[in-house]
Amino acid sequence: QVLSLPIVVIVHGNQDNNAKATVLWDNAFSEIDRVPFVVAERVPWEKMCDTLNLKFMAEVQTTKGLLKEHYFFLAQKIFNDHSASLEDFQSRSVSWAQFNKEILPGRGFTFWQWFDGVLDLTKRCLKSYWSDRLIIGFISKQYVCKLLSTEPDGTFLLRFSDSEIGGVTIAHVIRGKDGSSQVENIQPFSAKDLSIRSLGDRIRDLGQLRNLYPNTPKDQ
Repeated sequence: QVLSLPIVVIVHGNQDNNAKATVLWDNAFSEIDRVPFVVAERVPWEKMCDTLNLKFMAEVQTTKGLLKEHYFFLAQKIFNDHSASLEDFQSRSVSWAQFNKEILPGRGFTFWQWFDGVLDLTKRCLKSYWSDRLIIGFISKQYVCKLLSTEPDGTFLLRFSDSEIGGVTIAHVIRGKDGSSQVENIQPFSAKDLSIRSLGDRIRDLGQLRNLYPNTPKDQ
């Protein structure tokens, strides 16, 4: 006898997301010679980062993986901690419950459900944009405000929605006549929206958008 790769049996398509989480966790973190079905309940955050990166690149079929600043954002999300530094997170471990059991604060979904939505959207509609590093994606609203507040009127960037599964939103700066700045986030676009009209065309349609952060004219 020999152990197979992990298999999950589901009875409805709405269980697909949780089944993928179980398979991913088992594949990434189980020991080869383990007792069947025994998997670590907690794993080092660094290991989780490697797993998410490999999954992202394989699913989207891109050579451009996640960056250090992306891991920092994901750590803040999964640990619900916005005060820790990048170094603090590196010494932490993450649990299965944090990965795909506990609902994110103020949301109706888990960390994995949100991340899997990003994977699906990027794979279906944003592969070329991501591969050209035009999408920052994994970045908080607070940090977006910090980046854009000193930029010229019409500077924008692309980030994955926090409030919706599988959405990408455009954050842009509006500068008033008095020089004060305000950062606005456009309603997120889903895969369905982007299959009707692509992200590039939608950006072209919006006259208030001028330069992709930090300084690329949008027509380029």
